Amino acid sequence: MTFSLGSGGGRCDFRKDYVLAGTLTAIAVTSLTRLEELPDIPTVGEVLPGYEASSWYGLGAPRGTSEAMIDKLNKEVNAALADSKMRARFRDLGGIAMGGSPADFGNLMAQETGKWTKVIRTANIKLE
Repeated sequence: MTFSLGSGGGRCDFRKDYVLAGTLTAIAVTSLTRLEELPDIPTVGEVLPGYEASSWYGLGAPRGTSEAMIDKLNKEVNAALADSKMRARFRDLGGIAMGGSPADFGNLMAQETGKWTKVIRTANIKLE
């Protein structure tokens, strides 16, 4: 299970309201795609090709959890994420509910780790 937030780690609902009300001008969203509820706001990637920075959350299980249990959890989470009320709530928070398989989530984690490792090395970021 993952979902991507356009900005604010789930706190973009009040900013989105300001944008929709016309009291705040949004320049761009950092997600890979435009937000459904703000379709006229471009992504940063439209100006800077390759740019994408989104928050995401996933559900994990302890090492040694049986494949049957992981499959059951995955099935239930995907069912919840397909629910129209759940999807609406994610949209209200500026998020996009994205179900998938355990392999999909593993691929996402590997991609994100690679992306941010490159950023850290390029920027010479050090742990203090």
